[in-house]
Amino acid sequence: MRVQGWDPMMIICQIIALQTIHYLTLSILTPPFLTSFTSPTLLSYAGGPSTVSHILDWREMAARPTLSKTSFPGVEGWKKLRGAWAGGKEIGSVPTPLGEEGDLEDHPAGGLGEGGKVVDEYWEYGVDNKRGWIVGGVWLVAFAIDIAPLYYLIRRPTYILDFALTLIFNHFILTTYYAASFPTSFFFWFIQITGAVGMIVIAEHLCVKREMKSELEIDWHPDPEAAPSQALLGNRFSSSEAGSNGRSTEYIELQASSDNS
Repeated sequence: MRVQGWDPMMIICQIIALQTIHYLTLSILTPPFLTSFTSPTLLSYAGGPSTVSHILDWREMAARPTLSKTSFPGVEGWKKLRGAWAGGKEIGSVPTPLGEEGDLEDHPAGGLGEGGKVVDEYWEYGVDNKRGWIVGGVWLVAFAIDIAPLYYLIRRPTYILDFALTLIFNHFILTTYYAASFPTSFFFWFIQITGAVGMIVIAEHLCVKREMKSELEIDWHPDPEAAPSQALLGNRFSSSEAGSNGRSTEYIELQASSDNS
């Protein structure tokens, strides 16, 4: 039975249920989509299709490296990944260009450049642009599925906006904590805003439509035990109306006859 008024325990349970359904949907849809449409090598480097970072790390959606520059103290930039390191010291490295810096850009795949010059190895550190698009698309599908729990669990049209924004805010807190960085990707925020708007508009429309339909179907149904008495009162009321109409008719006829005489 729904408790009328402000019920904090129910609100907390609804928030947990909505957040759980959202992440459960992402956990079910993300691995098969990543396995089918992204690079197996880069996906394996990122931890496989089932790693939690595909859901909680905003950099996966933004197609950015998930390794922080502070992971290897004392090493500048992304150079830390171009070789072998132990204890913050470089113990092995990939051959560097013997010619000008342009050789690295002309031959990004690594190997021998023009004139037999050795160029540096190029590696995107596990970043796959296609994976970012897939993760963003799965998020939009999850937002569409979230309309169902909003419709059946939240139910009230006035609460849809609050719970939808709470879902987005909770994920913002979790992804900021998980990635140890503030989400600065335009694509990430575009997906979040688009999904929130879709959830709010469609869920509110469905809930309002349901309430309007239920109000139109509402009728006064008295207690079954009181039905005979209600019917008796109705009969008396109708008979009294009929009697008054009959008396008024007789009075009009008598008055007409007296005028004629």
